[in-house]
Amino acid sequence: MTPAQPRRAPFQVLVLPYRPEPDGPRYAILRRERKTGGYWQFIAGGGHVGETRAQAARREAFEEAGVSRRATLIRLQAAATIPVERVSGFLWGPDVLVIPEYCFGVQMPDAIRLSREHTEFRWVSYQSAMRRLHWESNRTALWELDLRLRRGRSHTRSKS
Repeated sequence: MTPAQPRRAPFQVLVLPYRPEPDGPRYAILRRERKTGGYWQFIAGGGHVGETRAQAARREAFEEAGVSRRATLIRLQAAATIPVERVSGFLWGPDVLVIPEYCFGVQMPDAIRLSREHTEFRWVSYQSAMRRLHWESNRTALWELDLRLRRGRSHTRSKS
């Protein structure tokens, strides 16, 4: 880590981009580049020391997909823990074996600007996303967001 890089905090965020459609929401899934797995997932990344969960979610969404930093997030109840072995290059001491992953939804237009971490994205239905997503935590967060959107209960908005 160079001095210019912020220190990584021991937590992860997951951000689910969506757009409303007459027949149900569409979700943007992103394909990781081949050397890091080539699988489909939502926007994911680590927090920086001093960031709130929502700040980290906004930063990661901006960096990975060009989502406006002013976008309103929907804070989800879904959360997971991730073994530190899956978070390459980051260790927080011998007692930190898993880190929490906090989930958010974000409504956005069609335009997505991919970072180098991803090779492509697709707007897909709930069912299509469920079939393609690699991580169980992504599927759980998708289930919650989809249910909230269909019920009109996305009131857990996060501005912080």
